[in-house]
Amino acid sequence: MSRLQELIVTQSTTMILIIGCLFLLWMISALKRDVSIVDAFWGAGFAIVAWASLLLNPPITFRPLLLAVLTTVWGLRLSIYLLWRNWGHDEDRRYAAMRTYYGPRFWWFSLIIVFILQGILLWFISWPQQVTAVQKSLNPIGLLDLFGIAVWATGILFESVGDFQLARFKSNPANAGKVMDRGLWRYTRHPNYFGDFCVWWGMYLVAANSGAGWTILSPLLMSFLLLKVSGVSLLERDINERRPDYASYRERTNAFFPRQPKARH
Repeated sequence: MSRLQELIVTQSTTMILIIGCLFLLWMISALKRDVSIVDAFWGAGFAIVAWASLLLNPPITFRPLLLAVLTTVWGLRLSIYLLWRNWGHDEDRRYAAMRTYYGPRFWWFSLIIVFILQGILLWFISWPQQVTAVQKSLNPIGLLDLFGIAVWATGILFESVGDFQLARFKSNPANAGKVMDRGLWRYTRHPNYFGDFCVWWGMYLVAANSGAGWTILSPLLMSFLLLKVSGVSLLERDINERRPDYASYRERTNAFFPRQPKARH
């Protein structure tokens, strides 16, 4: 079987696997009347794709195995955190608003625009992992790999520490309605999204060193989502209404890339 045929088989299989998982999750969400459960699958779904791609393409070589491990560490940390954060809470306000807007049609619309769309995005963004597994590169670990791992590690640090700092801040009732502007949040308004950005570009660099450099659209799409769609842009759309002090925080703190905050006036 040629490499192209192996890639087609791998990507067809992972697409069927992910859409199947999300269809089952959609049915559970219909029973629970809570679409928010899809959020916790996001990270785990990437780990599923990475390991499926690895197992579909023996023999297993070091670089695709490394990517599967890096993806799993990132994905499971995110999924476990979101499960913990959302446990016992009502449906996320984004999905609740969609439920109200679509009315009785919501379940079918949620299948398409929440679950199936998320599956397609997940599958496309994970192309570097899939292609690297098919390539089975025997190239020795080089400087690009090490730089990619360093960028990935920076991302994990920002995500983990940022989420921990925010959770601790929110756990204090005295901070209700206040803006988190301490720790990493002092240097960027979204250390968790910046962390995601680093994680995916770091893994892409590792994939690129195996001949998968042409999959650059995958980290570019993730970056676009983080900055313009489901990340920074969506979260800040109405945050000034919920947190009056956010306007001042916004003026002095960079939105995404960390930097020294501006002095308070």
